[in-house]
This record gives sequence, structure tokens and C-alpha cells, in this order.
Amino acid sequence: MKLESLVSKLDVLEIKGDMSKDILAVNIDSRQIEKGHLFVAVKGTVADGHNYISKAIEQGAVAVVCEVMPEDVDENVTYIKVENSEQIVGQIATNFYGDPTSKLKLVGVTGTNGKTTIATVLYDMFRAMGHKAGLLSTVCNYIDGEAIPTEHTTPDPITLNKLLAQMVEAGCEYAFMEVSSHSVVQNRIGGLKFVGGLFTNITRDHLDYHKTFENYIKAKKQFFDNLPKGAFAVTNVDDKNGMVMVQNTKADVKTYSVQSPADFKAKIIECHFEGMYLDINGKEVGVQFIGKFNVSNLLAVYGAAVMLGKEPQEVLVALSKMKPVNGRFEALRSPSGYTAIVDYAHTPDALENVLNAIHGVLEGKQGKVITVCGCGGNRDKGKRPLMAQEAVKQSDKVILTSDNPRNEEPEDILKDMQDGLTAEQLAGVLTIVDRRQAIKTACMLAQPGDVILIAGKGHEDYQIIKGVKHHFDDKEEVRACF
Repeated sequence: MKLESLVSKLDVLEIKGDMSKDILAVNIDSRQIEKGHLFVAVKGTVADGHNYISKAIEQGAVAVVCEVMPEDVDENVTYIKVENSEQIVGQIATNFYGDPTSKLKLVGVTGTNGKTTIATVLYDMFRAMGHKAGLLSTVCNYIDGEAIPTEHTTPDPITLNKLLAQMVEAGCEYAFMEVSSHSVVQNRIGGLKFVGGLFTNITRDHLDYHKTFENYIKAKKQFFDNLPKGAFAVTNVDDKNGMVMVQNTKADVKTYSVQSPADFKAKIIECHFEGMYLDINGKEVGVQFIGKFNVSNLLAVYGAAVMLGKEPQEVLVALSKMKPVNGRFEALRSPSGYTAIVDYAHTPDALENVLNAIHGVLEGKQGKVITVCGCGGNRDKGKRPLMAQEAVKQSDKVILTSDNPRNEEPEDILKDMQDGLTAEQLAGVLTIVDRRQAIKTACMLAQPGDVILIAGKGHEDYQIIKGVKHHFDDKEEVRACF
């Protein structure tokens, strides 16, 4: 694409050099630059791209977008100065890849918990209905049926537009995407056109990045503020911030609830470890999901599908065939009669929801609940004592263990968790640093009818220790114990 047309709609402060150059690719990572590329220097949270302009030019960059003009300019390179390169990189990527979201229906899902389940079930459902669809999620990205591994909940704007352009090329009509708070604040979704947005809930998370809960709420709300007229916004009114999210949106607002009157309403008729019977807007349906939190997730799916023009009856039939997402409340039955549940719950609220769901199924039965959980390193330390408190509150036995310690000492993380407990509570808690041993111990303690919850990692098949990724899969460990 010609450089001139690539940046034609941007607010440019200054240009030095030839604007008629052909640009072969756009990058914000100097390590990926090759001959004929445009390098966008972004002031990131970890590194400032302006420090890598000379490296990008060495590797073949023919043009640079920056906020500060370098002192030494290369006469063979075109420099384009803008006020905020992070804000415009999404627009550049959208232009370069031919505005992919104008050619498919993109729906964004935001909130603390439930994003992956909702986006994935929507993707599975629309494919089951005969549509080609794409998925951008924490677990994996998919272009119709083809899996593309993922590193972040929301990729950078260039990767994002490239994936969306590949979806268009593959004939996808729909794309479903998790929208993280980071991606909103960092303008990773800049330039994308959404036909709809879903809000799940908001509880404490990512305060290591946002600093305050108010900032975290603002980041989520900004997504809905930016939805255009003609789009839809489906929000969870069981969350006290559900209506706050949509108070300034131009989109058509619809609500869903398990507790209050709403456009999309559900209640649980019956619940067991194989699934639930629900009443959704007056119609009964059997689903293969468990727990009140999953009723909310399925209601969001139902609401989005209806807003995308699907008949309610068709959506209910499709819902009954959907399976739980990898690592989200996955129940594994042991030959000796106890159940192990592997779940990604890594916030106090998510842990509370999963434990509530277990107790909902166990109601009136004799089984005990054994919870294995930890907290990630180099992340929000404030939630560590809260996680321990939540685990102890609803479990008969708790085993505190490592999650992804990253670059922290596992013992320090566990100490932070223990600080949330009284001396009496600590007496009933086991602390086993080695996650494999912790899972083994839980399985040894379990009796027929008991339930083990292994929380925190879900779909992840690795552990990060001292910055090194090691293979580790909770489900593999459980099956080995069986």
C-alpha cells in the first residue's frame, strides 16, 4: 500500500521524506521489521519504541511514525510525526488490512469473568448454525476451524487486524472477541467497528495495571461509550455496574438477569454435575453447563444471538448442544467415586462463583469440598489474601499451592495468601508449594462423593517459574492421579 494513502486520514503534525513509497507491512516491534516495512514507534508500558527507531531502519524500515522526530534523520527514510502513536496505530493497521471489520459482524465481550466462555460459545454456536466465524480469545484464536495460538486476551492492533483480514479472506460472516481492559486503554481496538458489545460483570482484577477499581471500571465503560449508533449493547443487570457501563452508549441497550426483570431472563429448574435444566424467557432448555454464573454466561450468548437476528427457538436448540469451554468448570469423574473440577477461576469473585456452583449441585448430599488454589506472581498482590479467604469460606479442606509464580518466590506469594486467614483458619489449611504434589494430596484425601476444585489455571498447559515456561496441565495431573 502507498504510504500516502495509508496515513491519509490521520492527524499528522510533520512529514519529512517521500510519501509515495510502497509499504509491504506495518510493525510496532522492531525485531519483526524487514525491508519495505513501516515502523510505528509506540511508548509502551514496558519499552519505548522510539529507542528502537535506528534498529528498525537498520533492518529495512523505509518509513517511521513517531511522536518525537529523531535528531539524526536518514534521507532514505520517511518520518511522520503524530501526537500519539499508540492512538493511531489501530487506524494505520485497519487501513493497511483493508478495514476488515466493515466486512464482517464483530461482537466484543468485556468484563472480569465469563468473557472466554461467552465468546467461545457464540463462535461454536454460529458455526453449528452453518456460518463461517472467527474467534479472538484468551485460550485460542480461530479463523473458522483453523486454530491460531494466542499470547494475550487481546492482541496488538496490527496482529488483530491481520487476523480479522484473514477471517474476511476465509469467508467469515461473524467474529467474536474478548475485549480486555488493557486493550481499551492501550487503543488496541482502535479503528475496529463493532456491531455489538456484551458486559459480563466487574470485580477486582488487574489493579497492578489500572491502580484503582474506578480506573478499571472506566476502561470497561469506554468500550461501550465508543459503540456506534445501530450497534447493540447487552448488559448484565445482576452486576451493580451493569447499567453504569451503558449509561453513555449510543448503542441499543438490552439487559439480562438471573435475579431481576430483564429483556433476557433465566432461572435454574434443576442442576447436577452433567448440566442444568433452565427456563429462558419462559422456555425450558437442558444445557451441559453448571452453575449460576454459567446461567449468566448463557443468557449473554442467547441475548447476543437474538440481537444478531436469530430466532429464539433456534438459539435454544443450539444452546442445548453446546459444550463447556476448555478449562472452564470441567468435571472429571474418578473411578473411585469423587469428582475433580478444573477451572480458570483466578479472582476472588470467580472462585466464589465456582464454589457456589459446586455447593448448588451438592445440596443435601454428603460430599466434602477440597479446594486447591494459588495466585499468579508479578500480578495484583491485593487479591491474594482475598482468594485464600474465599477458598476457606466454602471448602472443607484447602490446599494452597503455586499457580504461575513467574519471577516471584512461590513462598512469598503463599505468605501473602496466608495473611488473609486467622490462626484458626490456618490450622485447617495445607500449604504445598509444588502444584503436582498439591493435586496428588487432594486426590489422596478425597472420598467417594467428594468434590475437588483445582482453580486458577484452567486451560493453561504450562507453569512459569523464574520466567521459564514448563509444561504443566492440571487435567493431565488429575488423570494421572485417577
